[in-house]
Amino acid sequence: MFLREGYAGASVDDIAGEAKVSKATLYSYFPDKEQMFSEVFRADLVQEDEEPLFPVSSDLPAARALPQIVEVMAARIVSPAGLHAYRMRVGESARFPDLAREYHDAIHRRQRDALRQVLERWVRRGELEIVDTELAAEQLIALAAALIRDRALFLGSDSVTDLHLRRITDRAVQVFLSAYTPQFENSHGLSRGARSYPGDRSKTVPPME
Repeated sequence: MFLREGYAGASVDDIAGEAKVSKATLYSYFPDKEQMFSEVFRADLVQEDEEPLFPVSSDLPAARALPQIVEVMAARIVSPAGLHAYRMRVGESARFPDLAREYHDAIHRRQRDALRQVLERWVRRGELEIVDTELAAEQLIALAAALIRDRALFLGSDSVTDLHLRRITDRAVQVFLSAYTPQFENSHGLSRGARSYPGDRSKTVPPME
């Protein structure tokens, strides 16, 4: 109920009805509605924390692994569960600042740090040239959400098709690699580097409406 309706929209009567128990039973476990919400919020964080972040081998080259990583992130962002959780966390952040901080420290940092470790591995191998891997990880997460999160929030998850996800994935990887692929100077002093993404499928994908 909290995930679907938010804190204000979910009454204790509704929660009791959904749980098929009396309000008295609910209050025997939780002193008030705020405590109920806090427990639901934290349980959702625990569940998300147990899910594997990037089921991709870090031994793969960056150009091959990044599309898979971005696609996984994008799909989670626009999934019904992902959208419900996002609405709840953002919508109630002012009412529950400690929980908002807990989310940022636990889940957001976990995703960013996991991605940062992968990026650092590619930097050590010379595939990427990144000074601030923390910022680069944040940028890649933002690129994965570009356009599609707002579309899914306002128009529903079904409005984000596989073609939309593919377009976001391809362009996110292109932008990221164009920024962080090492540049090499030839004998004429001109910089050149691997600026193209071999898996680009965006030409076959229509623009998002």
